[in-house]
Amino acid sequence: MSSYRVYQQTGLALDPIHVGTGGARIGRVDLTIVRDPATCVPKIPGSSLAGVYRTYVAMAEHERNPNRQVNGEPWPYYPNCAGLGQAREDKEYQGHCGRNNCPVCTVFGFARGRDASGGFAGLAAFSDAHVLLFPVPTRKGPFWITCPMAMRLIVEGFTEIDEDALHRPQEETKPLNLGWLLLPVKALDNWDERVDRPLRDKGIPDYILRRVGVVSDKLFTHIVNSNLEVRTSVAINPETGAAEEGALFSYEALPRATILYWEIICRNPQHFRVDGQPVVVRDSNRQATIEDIYEVVKEAHPYLEHLGIGGMGTRGMGRLRVLFSESKEERAGEEVK
Repeated sequence: MSSYRVYQQTGLALDPIHVGTGGARIGRVDLTIVRDPATCVPKIPGSSLAGVYRTYVAMAEHERNPNRQVNGEPWPYYPNCAGLGQAREDKEYQGHCGRNNCPVCTVFGFARGRDASGGFAGLAAFSDAHVLLFPVPTRKGPFWITCPMAMRLIVEGFTEIDEDALHRPQEETKPLNLGWLLLPVKALDNWDERVDRPLRDKGIPDYILRRVGVVSDKLFTHIVNSNLEVRTSVAINPETGAAEEGALFSYEALPRATILYWEIICRNPQHFRVDGQPVVVRDSNRQATIEDIYEVVKEAHPYLEHLGIGGMGTRGMGRLRVLFSESKEERAGEEVK
């Protein structure tokens, strides 16, 4: 009996995505997005993914059972089981229910009670979402750029490449611009095995696969950070209809059509107890399995596509479509066959 299972996910940004650092800095933009401290490539933290997944699963469960009760009292999944967890005396918010049959509290965890007792870590864990393919403007239209470091997220042993070239299936006589950067185009050996097939297996559509290029890790960081979307916003004075003085600010975002990769690790619920009771499926008495845990997590995917993730959601940002969702074990089994 496996103790856990890893589910791989790829997603396509339908809008620019802004997951901010929570503050402003002196520089090119006022509101920056989260970056990996080692590579400086933007990412979506696992904490951000876990938060929106929990919220959207709670919404889905509330739609499924809007009149839910706990101990004879109304206790809706949303917002109670989606929030911070602690009940508030001055509001109707009751906090997490902490029941062993609650799909939200068991999968995502619940907070300790006021007496510091109880609490549960949750059965689903989320990695950071990293950039797998990044869209860049060229004289031939948009291309999606990746690098050995990004490809190693989905395929083992991707070797280093020439640092000063763009690698494609065939060599080309003319260089190609990636934004402001002009690079010679060289052929990459075993393109189908090293690039095309791993990406195709992760649900990347053909119109993107035909326009994929590989650059070095060093160039990838510069290309990504030089081609982020930057927007400006300003407060409008309702009396004059003109901009407020000093109210202009700028913010950056991962551009539309960025491909992201992340993993969801589901623990085996049969190894855990909630208040001494086994984890069961919703209001049934059947003990939950790893597959049941992931089925709950997947309920968030339609909401991600329409309600999005990150900030500026009312300003045309945040929507993310999940392209691929499968366990590593299932994919390995297909390859063996």
